[in-house]
Amino acid sequence: MSTAVRDPAALPRLGWTLAALVLLWPLLQLAEFKPAALFEAGNLNAMGHFVAGFLPPETAPDFLALLGKATVETLAMATAGIALAVLLAVPLGLILTRSLSIARLGPGRGGWLGTLIRALARGVLAVLRGVPELVWALLFVRVFGLGAAAGVLALGITYGGMLGKVYGEILESSDARPVRTLLEAGSGRLAALCYGLLPNAARELVSYTVYRWECAVRASVVMGFVGAGGLGQLMDQSMKMLNGGEAASILATFLVLVLAADALSELLRRRLA
Repeated sequence: MSTAVRDPAALPRLGWTLAALVLLWPLLQLAEFKPAALFEAGNLNAMGHFVAGFLPPETAPDFLALLGKATVETLAMATAGIALAVLLAVPLGLILTRSLSIARLGPGRGGWLGTLIRALARGVLAVLRGVPELVWALLFVRVFGLGAAAGVLALGITYGGMLGKVYGEILESSDARPVRTLLEAGSGRLAALCYGLLPNAARELVSYTVYRWECAVRASVVMGFVGAGGLGQLMDQSMKMLNGGEAASILATFLVLVLAADALSELLRRRLA
């Protein structure tokens, strides 16, 4: 005789799902989200003509030379921007990691000074990531002029705030017992970090950093439209000239870069496994 296995959480999950759908519907109406408009005859013809303008991709030697130069510039911008972001994120992320606080080893919940410093660090990270990189790029273009320097600083500041917040959350959610053991044995914070936290958190930290580098490559498209250089600026010129073939080649290059970033992330995760 067999008894049916019933999930006790099935009914609450169904209720929460229905509640989410009820709340989502007015939001979709407010956003005027009407997917049926995509399949109207006039809209389908317009999209078809637009996509057809991208074929065939441009393969002229002169354009490919410009594309190669812009690709290198984009990679340099994204890599330098992420490097600057890491320099900002690492100290701020470590400040947020309460498990590295020696004051918390004693009775109570730690000193008020550490709590204040962590609150200030959260505020700094909120300001850094709260301003979009496009706004920073517009500001720095006025200072440095057209070119990749504005993009590097814009990416470094905004992504520094994002990385710092996530670094702190990853380290804080890791198993704190090895760190506490090391600190109680008289170890310094740096040794506790290297031998207590990083062995468990390294894969997530590297994976998220590479993902943000991939996002930085894509963000260069938007910043290129305001003069920050790279493939984005080349895309802007091609679209203004209504040259779909050049735009298609640029988009294909972006796709290759994203796939390469994904492969790099997978390789690093395997090496750290």
